[in-house]
Amino acid sequence: MESRGPEPEPGPEPEPGPDPGPDPRPSRAGGGGRYGEDVFPPEAAGEGRRIDYGALAYDDVTLTRLRALGAGPGWRCLDVGAGTGTVSRRLLTEAGVEGVLAVDRDVRFLAERPVPGLDVREADVTAPDFAPGRFRLVHARFVLMHLPGRERMVARLAELVEPGGVLVLSDAVDLTSGVAPETPYTRAMRAMWRGLRDTIGTDVSWVPSSPAWLRAAGLRRVGAEIHVPPLLPGSPISRFWADTWERSRAAMVATGLVDDAGLDEAVRYLESEECAALSAGMLTVWGRR
Repeated sequence: MESRGPEPEPGPEPEPGPDPGPDPRPSRAGGGGRYGEDVFPPEAAGEGRRIDYGALAYDDVTLTRLRALGAGPGWRCLDVGAGTGTVSRRLLTEAGVEGVLAVDRDVRFLAERPVPGLDVREADVTAPDFAPGRFRLVHARFVLMHLPGRERMVARLAELVEPGGVLVLSDAVDLTSGVAPETPYTRAMRAMWRGLRDTIGTDVSWVPSSPAWLRAAGLRRVGAEIHVPPLLPGSPISRFWADTWERSRAAMVATGLVDDAGLDEAVRYLESEECAALSAGMLTVWGRR
């Protein structure tokens, strides 16, 4: 999928069988593991590029939805877990919103690319004292899936939406379990989801429930849609998964679902003409106050 954002610099660099199902071993997710600390630290070389590969795969779909919901002149927006800031900047430069407050626990990538109207705040949105005000648009993409207390977080984010405004949340939906054929790719993806759950608590099993959670938070006119970018050799989403696997390799191998050789095979498969698979989807849900 083509994006109108800048192309990142290229870097060097369980099916007919049974679904692995719930892991009987105790999960470490209740401990101190966090995104950006135990896995995907922002200071690691190439982490901004990895995030931008995801942006190239999903930004056009996100911006189309936000603009269809009315994002435009006069809107003040909150972008939670803004990453490298591609959505925040495009809201300003393409949708023409009045201003965007971009929030992340580490803002080094946001600070590197300032634009007029973009305010940057380093903050933990799960902290009890996080109170940035109210906004016409509150947006978070691929954030809640990495956080504990997700239903509570939906309610908290809904409280930040001003009357007439909209909350828009996007998270991943796993399409590699169940009856998906067993391939090097599906074995790697299953190991990734379990490894991330065990280390930092990532969980996407709740994502199909998110429309009901928005309704329970008092929002109206709730809608949802799903986007699955195509896995093609050299595509941004294929590069994103290859980089993601490399950065979470230790956690993936620790699950016992894949070893180093199997992970290397999965990367080769992903970049080959033999690859015939579905990427994880992005489910976007929205509701108005």
